[in-house]
Amino acid sequence: MHSNPSSQEVERRLTNFLPSEALEDHADAVGVVERDRKLQIPPLVWSLAFGFAGGASRTLASFRRGYNSTADRTLSAGGFYQRLTPTLTECLRDFVE
Repeated sequence: MHSNPSSQEVERRLTNFLPSEALEDHADAVGVVERDRKLQIPPLVWSLAFGFAGGASRTLASFRRGYNSTADRTLSAGGFYQRLTPTLTECLRDFVE
């Protein structure tokens, strides 16, 4: 009989499939990350995948709140929104592909 994996097992599988280092390296390669590194790519990706994309409240404000609750450093609304750029879109599209 097949059992449903625990949330910890799902997290482990996903982080093995898309490790933080790979996410950060690709973001650096396409020019998403600024030198001060206020935007943290792994929390952004996981917030988008689990909070924003699948949640009932799909607003940019809820996406920012999800990111801020996951990341080590929080971003103000303006700081978060100014980082939603075509380059970030390209990077996220690459992750999906």
